[in-house]
Amino acid sequence: MSTVIPPTVPPPGADGVPGASGTRRRAATKLLAGAVSSLGLAGALLPAGAAAAEAEGDTMTVAISQPVDSLSPFLAQRLISTSVHKMVYEGLIGYDPETNEPHPMLAESWEPSDDGLTWTYTLREGMEWSDGEPITAEDAAWTFTTMMEDSDAATANGNYVENFEKAEALDERTLEVTLKEPQATMLSMDVPILPEHVWSEVDDFGDFNNDEEFPVVGSGPFTITGHEPNQSVTIEANPRYHGDVPEFEKVVFRYFADQDAQVEALRKGEVSLVSGLTPAQADSLEGQEDITVNKASGKRFQAFTVNPGAETQDGEEFGDGHPALEDKTLRQAIMMAIDKEELVDTAYGGYAEPAEGYIPSRYPDYYWEPEGDDRLAFDPDAANKMLDDAGYEKGDDGIRESPDGDRLELRMHTHNDRPDYVAMAPIIVERLADIGIAVENQEVDPGVLSDALHNGEYDLIWTGWSVNPDPDYVLGIHTCDALPEEPGTMRGDAYFCNEDYDELYAEQLAAYDDPEKRAETIKQMQAILYDEAVVDVLTYADTLEAYRSDQIASMQPQPDPGGNLWGQDGHWSFSGAVPAESSSGGAGLSGGAIAGIAAAVVVVVGGAVFLLVRRRSVTADDRE
Repeated sequence: MSTVIPPTVPPPGADGVPGASGTRRRAATKLLAGAVSSLGLAGALLPAGAAAAEAEGDTMTVAISQPVDSLSPFLAQRLISTSVHKMVYEGLIGYDPETNEPHPMLAESWEPSDDGLTWTYTLREGMEWSDGEPITAEDAAWTFTTMMEDSDAATANGNYVENFEKAEALDERTLEVTLKEPQATMLSMDVPILPEHVWSEVDDFGDFNNDEEFPVVGSGPFTITGHEPNQSVTIEANPRYHGDVPEFEKVVFRYFADQDAQVEALRKGEVSLVSGLTPAQADSLEGQEDITVNKASGKRFQAFTVNPGAETQDGEEFGDGHPALEDKTLRQAIMMAIDKEELVDTAYGGYAEPAEGYIPSRYPDYYWEPEGDDRLAFDPDAANKMLDDAGYEKGDDGIRESPDGDRLELRMHTHNDRPDYVAMAPIIVERLADIGIAVENQEVDPGVLSDALHNGEYDLIWTGWSVNPDPDYVLGIHTCDALPEEPGTMRGDAYFCNEDYDELYAEQLAAYDDPEKRAETIKQMQAILYDEAVVDVLTYADTLEAYRSDQIASMQPQPDPGGNLWGQDGHWSFSGAVPAESSSGGAGLSGGAIAGIAAAVVVVVGGAVFLLVRRRSVTADDRE
């Protein structure tokens, strides 16, 4: 069976997601004390005027609010970082900008063997790295082999290659990958391919952040040309890109500590676009001259995780989570005490939908929701009865004690940089009080939250993940293998381990030739996660973005219509953006889609902060 998919949309030359996250449990944990506090000071160093630059001509300026974890594709896990890498390093296969179907990137065609154990990829002819060196199958083979052999190189995307037997170049354009078992993600191979002639000179992939020499050498429509710690990252068009060279010659990502300051800079024309708008901000920008608001269906879920007892893969317990949370009855009662419709209305002004499973409704093949008696619906009376029957007695002050005599007083760690989480947290506190659980809401810096998670020193903690068209990543973070080998090295965020779930995970991964079977298996996995109630998925929030229509004429959404511009599974929104002065009559998005622009969230931190955030920022919510 030979698969050749010509680009339905010419490359108009964006997550964990990246389609997957790697063997982070094996990565070394080299942390530096005191770095978290410096993150909190970053924004204070720059006034709004200094943090923004006018977007003129062929330069787009993007307001951003969070730090990248690393400029190394081997290490980067956060959405803001991986989105930039998608513009700089292409993978073999990506996702079509309109349909999200597999799309040729470096590879123009691919073919599996009859048994699904050997995949042959044919690369495009005549491609060059941005420094003029040829792009060959040797670069892909070296990238995959390095990830297979070096745990640090596997930090970001290692679970793609865990099942690889070998990867070898048969000639300059032909890559052959041999698998141990069939693997469904071979059609979502958007792992960044790196230039061997550059990266083979790196001594330590765990320490190298790709920020020592600019411009970096890449294969995508842009290349990184500048990095000012705590201020900006700059990318510029790559004239050697194999597709259409971007019309915007430069994109500058400027750091703002305050989102309101970003919106004000947009109003003044000092930046071209912003993302992550609150409903109030989006509503206030509607109808403003030369500003267009894009409202896209959400590809992320918002949730909080419950600490069921932190432990390593070897069963070593650590942390100080409340012992009663090991009881599934209590966890389910917590879920039933929360009115998700209330959260949608209060925190999102209706720009969201209540959530149950891990995969948002924009992916209908994998979307799941409970039915009948399996649904843990909002019902505080039933939740109270469950706890009464289980022996959780209320004291005179209305707070319950567990059957072991532990008072139900819980800590909840909330990101202080997420307005939606800040808005939802007090509601959660009130609703859990209705069933006799006292919650102390702690609004903290993302780095502090990450430390609490990795140390197992929390009870409830906010989280969220972007979901790719292929959902393997968000499924893989809940396998038993995602538990840490030692405290501080986990690649999930829930200390969840279930043998039935792991068996289903292996089944879906092997179902490369049976999409319907794979989809059904993935729904069964979500049912297990839901029933165990370790992660309470609350909402799928809409993506709210705004851009200056006098600076940007058009941009490709994903999917089209109704898709997002920021955080895409590809580089389409930026590589295909048209400056307003170059457009014919200031045309908007094609296909009747709501016009918009993505705020590509890339910010930089240097020195000690880079090391800390690289290892832990994947737990700080804005991630793949």
